[in-house]
Amino acid sequence: MVRGSLSDEAGNHLNDMQHSSARLDDRQWLRILGGGLIGLLVLRLVALALNRTDLFFDEAQYWFWSLEPAFGYYSKPPLIAWIIGLSTGVCGVSEFCVRLPSPFLHTATALGVFLIGRQLYDTRTGVLAALVFATLPAVSLSAGIISTDVPLLVFWAIALFAFARMLETRDWWPALLMGLAFGAGLNAKYAMAWFVACVAVYLAATPERRYLVREARLYTALLIGTAMILPNLWWNQQNKFATFSHTADNAKWGGALLHPEKALEFFGAQFGVFGPILFGALLIVCWRAMRQKLPEADRLLLAFSVPVIAAILVQAFLSRAHANWAAVAYVAATVLVTATMIRDVAWAWFRASAGIHAAVVVLFFAGMATAGLIKLPFGVAPFARTLGWENVADAVRAEVEAAQARGEPYAAVLSDDRPMTAELLYYMRGSKTPVYAWRETAKPRDHFEMVRPYNAAVKGPVLLATLGGDATQVPAQFSSAEKTGEATVAAGVNATRRVTYFRLSGYKGE
Repeated sequence: MVRGSLSDEAGNHLNDMQHSSARLDDRQWLRILGGGLIGLLVLRLVALALNRTDLFFDEAQYWFWSLEPAFGYYSKPPLIAWIIGLSTGVCGVSEFCVRLPSPFLHTATALGVFLIGRQLYDTRTGVLAALVFATLPAVSLSAGIISTDVPLLVFWAIALFAFARMLETRDWWPALLMGLAFGAGLNAKYAMAWFVACVAVYLAATPERRYLVREARLYTALLIGTAMILPNLWWNQQNKFATFSHTADNAKWGGALLHPEKALEFFGAQFGVFGPILFGALLIVCWRAMRQKLPEADRLLLAFSVPVIAAILVQAFLSRAHANWAAVAYVAATVLVTATMIRDVAWAWFRASAGIHAAVVVLFFAGMATAGLIKLPFGVAPFARTLGWENVADAVRAEVEAAQARGEPYAAVLSDDRPMTAELLYYMRGSKTPVYAWRETAKPRDHFEMVRPYNAAVKGPVLLATLGGDATQVPAQFSSAEKTGEATVAAGVNATRRVTYFRLSGYKGE
């Protein structure tokens, strides 16, 4: 990435590329942006239509939430459910329709990245950063599913653009936009709160910008965002702060607080999330920042990326962290690394990264379209967690119908596992036999245990369908518990799921 590291011949070639790209005017760059993002969107919609994977249990859970619009749900704020509800209300309830908002929202985030890049640097940087973001490995994966990160990234990008505009103008509209985006982001995922921490880091590190602390615009933006999350706070208060309790439990700070292997695992995963070249470039930018003063735009973007990654790395060291927990950092990091590569004339690195990411786009397209069809060597089954669930539901439905045909109908289907409950609720949605969740403790452990717990009001025998085999403790809570069989269903060509059935009656709990 450094000029001195390039040979004269390569350097001249790259300079020619730079001069060629620099000759494009803003209108041409915008056409490239439009063509690139529309092309990717169409490709991802086709991939979504061809996607052979079942809904992941989180996706199925969000779909179930969408059936009853509310200001909150057990583990997340409400926006994901509202988005799915809008999509399925227009499109239908297929896997395609549940996931449909994802590629559109990622396209919107890429446009937000463009606005940030153009605001801080120029149109070319904005366009290239947007296309880089749209092809990040994590985005290519995420565009084929629906998750809370998808809307979160949109509003983080909008809020960051608005904050950058606030620094350059005394107008009120950027503050209003930032407040709306901040509030919407909080309703997507509480991780949006990192935005306030990043603002604080930036202002603390940039004395010439601290005047913003004395301005009403900043506090108005924060008040707007806070007002928008108040309905969710009210919902939590009415439901014993279920979401906050779940979030605290998810951090898992109750045990030993030294896990260097988890920190290394999270750190290594970021090379996959952001891409190996881009994450390596980000580390180089951080190293430079410790040795020299960077341009102001670079320092702003560092403040909205590195603190998040560092904080989650500490969380991983203390307990654990999923690879996507620092996802918001890569909105700013994408613009920062793209601008740095342009400034350093590092077109070879840029092209290499683009080539890797393009290959990942194709790989995910092909993988999802052929999921469960091709047997991979060494027992590899990358989609096993999202395959076989419809088969499980079909097997459970067949067991229910067989009992009905024998004149021994079940009053309900009972599940003792959140993933199983979510998948049965989605894939048995047309069944007349209701699905309930088994609740072992007074405190619910998931949304299903909170709103659909099995209780004595269910009259008649129930079918317990469990992936736990004979190890389940549920039958002990009934006076009559008979194991009636089991089924092994395919989860692709390299994996299976074993479902065990119990006929239960005489509930002793109430």
